Amino acid sequence: MPKPDTIVFIVDDDVSVREALEGLIRSVGLRVESFASAEEFLVRRRGDESGCVVLDVRLPNLNGLDLQKRMAKLNLDLPIIFITGHGDVPTSVQAMKAGALDFLTKPFADQDLLDAIRHAIERHCVALQHRKGLRELRERYESLTPREREVMSWVVAGLLNKQVAGELGTSEITIKIHRGHVMHKMRAASLADLVRMSARLGICTR
Repeated sequence: MPKPDTIVFIVDDDVSVREALEGLIRSVGLRVESFASAEEFLVRRRGDESGCVVLDVRLPNLNGLDLQKRMAKLNLDLPIIFITGHGDVPTSVQAMKAGALDFLTKPFADQDLLDAIRHAIERHCVALQHRKGLRELRERYESLTPREREVMSWVVAGLLNKQVAGELGTSEITIKIHRGHVMHKMRAASLADLVRMSARLGICTR
């Protein structure tokens, strides 16, 4: 079931196509916003909505492939489903290599588009959840003191408390306290959990 803030964005300069697609997508309970040009779409302010873009290849001024490139530069990671009445193999290959999720040639079956949209939304929801989890993990790491981060780097490298104390020139009991703080602040249930977190954060072990 899509989240309430899930939106399907349609970018097509043909008003009849936009209206037909809006009706189809709304018929399955999804929110829709449509735009007549790439420029209109780019100025639309957006937050962390999940969803996808149904994008026509041939658009006035900035075409669909150009918009795809612009979205990449702006870090707008919404999945793109290209639609076109003038599809050709080189264009579709270019679009897919640049990260498009699907490429449909008009006329296409309604169900084919709906299936592509469902797949795109599911994929984007997973990506957003991953990004949210990573953001929260970074916030936890940033809550550590410089010494706690130092202790964490040695611990995930496999050193025992006594060995870490030797490296840092302090007592084993002090390291044990720091280690406890690290586990608590990072919400790590075990050393293996802490190691996985370190890998996700891209922290180099010593």
